[in-house]
Amino acid sequence: MGILSRMRSMIGMRPSALVSEEQIREFMRQGNTASGAVVTEESAMRVAAAWRCVNIIAGAIATLPIDIIRRESETVRKPAVGHPLRRILTVKPNTWQTPSEFRRMMQSHLLLRGNAYARKVFIGNQLVGLIPLPTDRVTAEQLDSTAMQYKVMRKDGSSIIFPQREIFHLRGMSLDGVTGMSVLANMRESLGLALQTEQAGARLFSNGILAGGVIKHPGKLSDNASRHLRESMEQRNQGSQNAGKWIVAEEGMTVESISLTAEDAQWLGTRDFQRYDIAMFYGVPPHMLGATEKTTSWGSGIEAQGIGFVTYTLTDWIKTWEESVKRDLLEEREWETVDARFNVNALMRGDFKTRWEGYVKGLQNCVYSPDDVRAMEDMNPRPDGGGGFYFEPPNTAGQSQGTQNEPQKTAAN
Repeated sequence: MGILSRMRSMIGMRPSALVSEEQIREFMRQGNTASGAVVTEESAMRVAAAWRCVNIIAGAIATLPIDIIRRESETVRKPAVGHPLRRILTVKPNTWQTPSEFRRMMQSHLLLRGNAYARKVFIGNQLVGLIPLPTDRVTAEQLDSTAMQYKVMRKDGSSIIFPQREIFHLRGMSLDGVTGMSVLANMRESLGLALQTEQAGARLFSNGILAGGVIKHPGKLSDNASRHLRESMEQRNQGSQNAGKWIVAEEGMTVESISLTAEDAQWLGTRDFQRYDIAMFYGVPPHMLGATEKTTSWGSGIEAQGIGFVTYTLTDWIKTWEESVKRDLLEEREWETVDARFNVNALMRGDFKTRWEGYVKGLQNCVYSPDDVRAMEDMNPRPDGGGGFYFEPPNTAGQSQGTQNEPQKTAAN
């Protein structure tokens, strides 16, 4: 078997499938792990912790609202209504995907391979769509001029080279500034151990003898007596309706339970460790993976841990998206006045009581108008038009008793 055939077999490709340069490099980087498992995108997604981490982060990026914002002045920013990129990012990126599907796919590529690519579609000089590209078929290169170019392998085996202006490139953490580092390659040992642990558990349940206890008899039971004992036990104690009933031991018989062995406990401990290890690679709080039995440095409560996840993990990916959209999808002449912005307020919102305590302070200190508060709660402005004013902070010095605590209204600009 040739090296390409072996590579196709090990990474789960069809025998006749084309092999790109990126797949060859990935194969040479990965090989077998120390545990003996071969880690690919498909096998990695069979690890529950890895699936959950990718799904959580990609799902958050997919569902967060994104908009194109135009800066009209240093203090005034408004949605860029009518901007062609706004329709691509919020309505229709291409002919078959919704915006959330497109962002989820691109972010998944980014989380697994360290890069995500999409080809820009133009009508004339107007950008009208984005076509996601298989990450393992794209080779990114930097020219002597420092400009980027992208070599894409087609399905028929031929290649085509795209200049930088025709590719939307999301790049993860990088050591050379050209391509992001493959997360799969860097955590392949953790994933390999998780895969082997899963297989060991499956073999244990498939081939092992899993008994709840042992009934000992001082003598030797005949075949009839053994069959009678088994039928009696099944009739009296089998099923949820008989759970907790006492076993009546006859003829000097004793009953002993089988406890968890040290090997079983070690297997369970390895599974838990791998879950935490994979969570650390992705920066996901353990409680989001169902691990709530240990203390964590993410915060003292679920709400604090959620805010920590947004602050230390999602914000990094959000900034990657916003800056990449500006670099690759906006015209250079717009860089000073137009931005892409995700709205993370929905993820940062506390409980109802905490939110309203903050709103009251904002209203009292002339930070929010009533309509501002309604907008943050996804409500329309007051229909009577009376919600656009700001309360002046109450001045307790030098006021009469009757007006001391009455806030003054100031019209919004």
